[in-house]
Amino acid sequence: MYEKKIKIEIYNDHFQNRKKYNIPKAQLVIADIPYNLGNNAYASSTKWYNDGDNSKGESKLAGKQFFNSDNNFNLAEYMHFCSRLLKPEPKETNSAPAMIVFCAFEQMHEVIEQGKKHGFNKNYPIFFIKNYSAQTLKANMRIVGAMEYAVVLYREKLPKFRNEKKPDGSGTMVFNWFEWERDKVEDNVPKIHPTQKPIRVLKRLIEIFTDEGDVVIDPVAGSGTTLRACMELNRSCYGFEIDKNFYKEAKEKMLNINYEFEKQQEEARERGQQSIFDLLGVE
Repeated sequence: MYEKKIKIEIYNDHFQNRKKYNIPKAQLVIADIPYNLGNNAYASSTKWYNDGDNSKGESKLAGKQFFNSDNNFNLAEYMHFCSRLLKPEPKETNSAPAMIVFCAFEQMHEVIEQGKKHGFNKNYPIFFIKNYSAQTLKANMRIVGAMEYAVVLYREKLPKFRNEKKPDGSGTMVFNWFEWERDKVEDNVPKIHPTQKPIRVLKRLIEIFTDEGDVVIDPVAGSGTTLRACMELNRSCYGFEIDKNFYKEAKEKMLNINYEFEKQQEEARERGQQSIFDLLGVE
């Protein structure tokens, strides 16, 4: 069991300003970059219409972006940043760092090409299979998307890889596809960001590419799910988020693991019900 104290830090700042925080080099950089959907962000979702009903007219989300920073994302700049944040290539095998980039299918080629320009000469895709689709408005018009995509990027040596061990000591095979396992009620994960990735999915990836005590960095942290996943897996994690509202909610809700339980207790008190804390005399 790794006993060294880990650090979980999120900064309300742009990743360009990384140097002033003196954060250590990462074993894994993982992030969900903007998909550049622009004003069509909700185009396939029922949220485009009031109550999801097109007979009730367009909602306030019609023709709106998910968030304002979507158009300002510079992939080349991001790759340059990540190349500086990752640990250098080690001499030993099976310990090299890596980067995982969640992106739209149409972005995968550009991600790979920009990666090569910044030293990430090797890559492979991974796929996530959903049992639902957000493209509900297109369901009776064409085959709808029920996949998420990511690219694993690395320099030359294969990245650290930790597959589960069988009783005979051999490793289990890890496919290039994963089930998109959504967070469950008992996980107490607040919904903060419109493109929030499930903690269960992130934890599986982090377990594969890092060990306990390793450093993970999320340059576009959003809701803070990467940091929460690392906190639960005993990895240090540092995140950057420029949106003040997302940053505030990530810090106060996502990274406060007692948030949902505390909220339930407060709601119970407001309804005039006694909570277990009330019964025990705890403030």
